[in-house]
Parts: sequence; structure tokens; C-alpha cells
Amino acid sequence: GGSLSVRIGDALSPSATVEGGFAGIVVDLFADGKVLPQLQEAETWLEIAKKLMPDGRIMVNCGGADTPVSLAADTGVSSWVQNPTIKAMCSAFPGQLNWKRLSEKESVNYVALTGPLPDLEEWSTSVPSELSPRVKQWVPCKLA
Repeated sequence: GGSLSVRIGDALSPSATVEGGFAGIVVDLFADGKVLPQLQEAETWLEIAKKLMPDGRIMVNCGGADTPVSLAADTGVSSWVQNPTIKAMCSAFPGQLNWKRLSEKESVNYVALTGPLPDLEEWSTSVPSELSPRVKQWVPCKLA
């Protein structure tokens, strides 16, 4: 059992809080088709994280790369360095950020998830079969 309460609003607003903190915050903020500039700053992510309950997580649509990259050339686990939002988050949450790039068929965006990387085998068996292979694409973000 349990319940899910969803609040839709501006995650950057100082009034976006709940008593005890949020279990999760999903950030999908764009203006004119681009990620908001403040989402490319580590301090912004630290402020958003203060709104979480202990062990809460942030999941983010980080947009695309700074420069065009084909998926054929995007095979390295460090391809996230082309995305300024992930760079800022990796700096804000060292050792506690995971990312994946969506396929060109889905979009060319990167997504990120804070917190420790879950057991990918266990996670993939707990989701519908069509999502299972995508779960295994998550990788930890590591600064050089």
C-alpha cells in the first residue's frame, strides 16, 4: 500500500516545498526549446535537493548535447560531458548521479537520476518487458 501525491509547479520556486520534503522531484523545464540556464549551475541543483526528504531523488530531462552528436559516435560512458546540465549535476552530486541517453527514435535527450545506482538486474526484472533493456542503459556519472 501507500499513496502518491503529485504537485505540479516550479521546482525552482522557494515556495515549492512540502512538510518533510518530497520523495522525488521530476524536472522538465525548458524555455524556447532549451534547458533553462540556471539548470546548468550546480548551486541550482543543491537548492532543489534541499526540498527532498532523506533518500529522496531528482529525475531530470536534461535536454540534448551542446554540440550535435550521432549515437554511432556516442558509445563512450563519458558522452555526458557534452551536456551542460549533467555536468552541473555531476558536480553537485559527486558519486550520486546516474544518466542515460535516450535513443534517437525516442529523442536525443539525456536523462539523469540522483542517488545510488540501483541494482540494474533487479530493476529491469521489476518493470514491463518493453522497458527492461532500457533500464540497463543507466550508468554512473564520474568526474575526471
